[in-house]
Formats: sequence, structure tokens, C-alpha cells
Amino acid sequence: MESAKSAAALVEPCQTNSARRLTEDDSLRVSVLSEALPYIQRFSGRRIVIKYGGAAMAHANLQEAVFRDLALLVSVGVEPVVVHGGGPEINQWLERLEIPAQFRDGLRVTDADTMDVVEMVLVGRVNKQIVNGLNQLGAKAVGLSGSDGSLVEARPWGDGSHGLVGDVARVNTDVLEPILAKGYVPVISSVAATVEGCSHNINADTVAGEIAAALQAEKLILLTDTPGILLDRDDPSSLVHQLRLSEARQLITEGVVTGGMTPKTECCIRALAQGVGAAHIIDGRVPHALLLEVFTDAGIGTMVVGRS
Repeated sequence: MESAKSAAALVEPCQTNSARRLTEDDSLRVSVLSEALPYIQRFSGRRIVIKYGGAAMAHANLQEAVFRDLALLVSVGVEPVVVHGGGPEINQWLERLEIPAQFRDGLRVTDADTMDVVEMVLVGRVNKQIVNGLNQLGAKAVGLSGSDGSLVEARPWGDGSHGLVGDVARVNTDVLEPILAKGYVPVISSVAATVEGCSHNINADTVAGEIAAALQAEKLILLTDTPGILLDRDDPSSLVHQLRLSEARQLITEGVVTGGMTPKTECCIRALAQGVGAAHIIDGRVPHALLLEVFTDAGIGTMVVGRS
């Protein structure tokens, strides 16, 4: 009898400890995974173009979160394409080389010396940092610039008064198709050449939007330093979670969307008008913002859809 009691005493604590391990946090994790399932099933095999930059690129912890998000997207069958800028690091190198940084109309005025630095930083440094970060997590990445294989053909922006600032004239998706078919992640810096072979600095949002349109991507996602489109730029609680294409145009016309958010919103509008399924403007300062936007019901930023 005594030995039977001792055995029971040994079993009971084990059962109690097992029950204690099923915490609210565990239930939340299971709930999150369950919520993600239909989105994983829906987007598996689909292409998502992500513009990566801003604070998400400048801080090590946010870099790691973005790389892990991208690796997870790959592991569940999504085909991400990453387009990046690198403004803060460009500014640092210009300062080191004592080349003055100039901005006009929100764009970097780019003379020949500045263009050399832009190309060196974006193609030679930032691109490889992203590629290496993804490779370390098992997401096979390939670094490209818009110039490689004439992936992006540039043309001078506006009247040329901004120097070697470019716009996208054409996208050649033939360069990307075999890379994506083999399961690699293209990582593209926003530098491209004209038909004459002259390198130009192009806004990364613009490059991402045009590549998304050319690929007929399921989604275009712009990682920014703001929560998304705000009805009151000073009130984060005025975030608009979802907009139709016509409503996005109206917010620009009415002056609700202003400043740096205008070109981002216009980029989304152009992409949607060319067949992209949905465009998102999300806060890259929030860790794992990509997964929160793609795989949860609530999302985290502003989603613009093409339905009028």
C-alpha cells in the first residue's frame, strides 16, 4: 500500500506541471498559427514584391526581423522579390567623402560623383548585406541591380534638372523568371542604366511598383517609417486600414495624403492599375510587420485594393 501511494505521489506532480505548461501564451501562439493557415494556403506559389528600406534597414534588430519574415515566406511557398534603397548609408558615405548631399522635391540631386557613391553603396554594400542575411537563414538569395541583364531600363526623371535621377522606362522580367523558378529570392538595388549605358539612381518605391506590375504580383508591400496612410498625419489612430483605388486617388486630390506619402500612394495606384492584386504601406519600425500584414486578419498598415 505504501509503495502504491508513493507511485501516485510521483504521478500527480507530473500531471500538474503538464497542465501548467498550457498557458495563455501557448493558446495565443496556436491561435496565430491557425489564423495564418488560410493566408499561407492562398499565397503559396504567389509572388509578393517588397520594398525594403528606412528604419527597417537601419537598425540591426529590425533587419533580423525582416530577414526572418522573408525566410518564413519562402518556407511556406511564397515567392518574394525584394527591392531596396539605402539612403542613410549613402548619406554617411557622402559625408565621409565630403560630397554635399542635395535634395529637391524630395529627390536626391545626383551628379556624377554622387552617382558613383550611390552605385557603390547600393550595389556593392547594401545589396550584399541583404543577400548574406537571407542566405544565413536558408532563404537562397541572388543579388541584382536594375542594370543586370537590363532588368530595368532607366530614363531621366522629369526635365533632367535633378541630374542622374531616373525613372523606369521598362522592366525585363525574363531576367527574374528563371531565378524565381529555381526557388531563389531576387534582391534588387534601385540603380539602372539607360539604353546608352548611363547609370541612374531611381526611387526604390518606383522600381518595386513597376517590377510588381511587370510580374503581375499578388501584392506590393512598401516598408516605410510611418504606420500607413493617416487621415490626420499627427494622429496614428487615424490610420486607414483599407482603401479602394478610387478612394486613394481622392485622398491625394483632397490633400489628405501629402508630402512623402504622396509618391508612395501614387506608386500603389500605378501598380494596381497595371494588375497587381493589392498594395500595402506598412510600418517597417514594427518587428515582423511583414508577417503581421500578410498572415493576420487585422493586418498592420494600409491596404489599397483595385476595386473601384
